[in-house]
Amino acid sequence: MRHLIVALLVASAPPVFSATPEPAALAINALGLDLHRQLPKEGNLCLSPYSIQNALAMTYLGASGATQEEMARVLHFSKDKQAQAESFAALNQALAEAVSDSVKRVAEAKKYGGPSEPLTLRVANRLFGQKSYEFRQPFLTGVKQYFGAPLLPIAFDKDPSGATHEINNWVAEQTQNRIRDLIPQNALGKDTRLVLTNALYFKAAWADDFNTRATSSKPFHVNGSNQTADVPTMAQDAHLRYLKGMDFQAVTLPYVGRQLHLLLIVPDSIDGLSRIEETLTPGQLLSCSRAEQRQVILHLPKFKITPPAAELGELLKKLGMTTSFDEPKGSADFDALAAKKPDDYLYISKVLHKTFLEIDEKGTEAAAATAVVVAMAAGIPAEKPKPIVLKADRPFLFAIQHAETGACLFLGRVTDPR
Repeated sequence: MRHLIVALLVASAPPVFSATPEPAALAINALGLDLHRQLPKEGNLCLSPYSIQNALAMTYLGASGATQEEMARVLHFSKDKQAQAESFAALNQALAEAVSDSVKRVAEAKKYGGPSEPLTLRVANRLFGQKSYEFRQPFLTGVKQYFGAPLLPIAFDKDPSGATHEINNWVAEQTQNRIRDLIPQNALGKDTRLVLTNALYFKAAWADDFNTRATSSKPFHVNGSNQTADVPTMAQDAHLRYLKGMDFQAVTLPYVGRQLHLLLIVPDSIDGLSRIEETLTPGQLLSCSRAEQRQVILHLPKFKITPPAAELGELLKKLGMTTSFDEPKGSADFDALAAKKPDDYLYISKVLHKTFLEIDEKGTEAAAATAVVVAMAAGIPAEKPKPIVLKADRPFLFAIQHAETGACLFLGRVTDPR
């Protein structure tokens, strides 16, 4: 067996591309919701659809034949691999521009006592490939051109443990040590041939801080039950984008620069989160991102989510991505990545993902990394409306979104903020 691993991080800005970011944003949100619905129904949850799709989009450039068609269907990608890669590059470019814009806005706001720190959004992609292995040059050129991912030769065959340590150290460095030990011991072996890595680190202040003096202990319906627990809850009265859905309320809280925001989706009923999770669509995520401004009095619990690393391979197979994992044996086709031979070909063996997210009065800090392991086998009202009071005092959904495209950098749920 020969293994290939893909790890995803967010760090650097790609070259300028003329493609639009919308196809990438749609694919990110669609797969994010698909995976969200496959994961356990209880407990806090956090994914980075952006990180996951960046890693898989790099892998997709190496897919051929039926494997390419299967990945396109499951990942909501265009069958035109170059067009899909260009869309991801355009989205990464838009995010880099959001960071640059926040720098300018912060410099201006400082004159009036506004936020002092711009957005931090670090996206880093890298390939860790077996020394002397013959990867196809067009694939290496493509991932570097569209994803800014250079190839670093590494000796998996001689020291897989050392390779694991080197990759994990790189991920930790890119995420300010928020993501450690992404790749567990023994996940890599002497047959590993490639690890495609993406890491994402995000830190941002609110455009308007929550006043710490307004934070107080408030009841929260833990796990959607009538039983409540008192939790530190922030409060803010501000003009926010607000949408009233069929059985939920949604509001967005902008970060400095206002090109990224936190989306909250709060069900009308205490136990209504599961129904929203089952029916929420990418279109609704985009609609929430572009809702009208309203005066909102918001009560939001502080929370921190540090879930263990997740192996997403089985979930992707359930969604229909089976030949990528060489099921049935011999079906994986990554000939565009490296020549497929009867006794020497690549397939995905694991997709590893890990996140961190913390929200308080000052803003948000979040990080994510994803690793894909591929192996080788032998309407406006006429009158001014009254302020809306929205209490996130029950299990709710959240997303960190790029406002323009609605792309979810992070997506998850809070059922117990404690």
